[in-house]
Amino acid sequence: MLFFYLRHGDPVYNPDSLTPLGQRQAEALARRLAQFGLDRIYASSSTRALQTAQPTCELLKRQPIVLEWCHEHLAYSQLDYAGKDGRRTWLFQNAEMRRFLNSPEIRKLGVEWFRHEAFAGTPYAEGIRRIAKETDAFLAELGYRHLPEQGVWRAERPNAERVALFAHQGFGQAFLSWILDIPYPLFSTHFDMGHTGMTVIEFPEEEGDCVPCVLELANDGHLWREGLPTHYQNRVRF
Repeated sequence: MLFFYLRHGDPVYNPDSLTPLGQRQAEALARRLAQFGLDRIYASSSTRALQTAQPTCELLKRQPIVLEWCHEHLAYSQLDYAGKDGRRTWLFQNAEMRRFLNSPEIRKLGVEWFRHEAFAGTPYAEGIRRIAKETDAFLAELGYRHLPEQGVWRAERPNAERVALFAHQGFGQAFLSWILDIPYPLFSTHFDMGHTGMTVIEFPEEEGDCVPCVLELANDGHLWREGLPTHYQNRVRF
């Protein structure tokens, strides 16, 4: 199985939608995905994710399967952080917290990083465990059962399907880190994805245990091909 994780296009967060640029990004992404096709298309229930998926669904004549548990607001409500200035951001976006998340004491806790006393009383454990549970159930439906203690997935129904999920940056950090068995603090502070960035993970078709492999991470070649700006978050020019 090839699993495609697509972040939504350039957004307007209130009201939830895509900007004109985001719509063009979504159309460019659709033309790229349509070259090889998809067997299943899933999307977060947010408007911006559904609008990003729409051009792909139209070209491939498929309806998206909407997943409420992937919505960004659910993840943000459990994984945000208030800085000293009172400004709330994702936990991994705060500069001071990024350093702490990479400290030896947090690294030592691995996937149980939220057990650190500094996070007592926060919803972080609940948030990570919720996403982990839903992710495992989702991949099990696709034929792969997670064995997190061993860091592998059991291919119970190995297949050659191409499956796409259109969702978000913040949710995606927790979702992808769990799939790859990389502790969330390390993944979220070392990897990121721009608008319509395409991440491709291969689940080998062989029966037995397998280790998912990232073939591409947040690739935005479709934007370059269409002559669209390749600016990360409209901030860093590549």
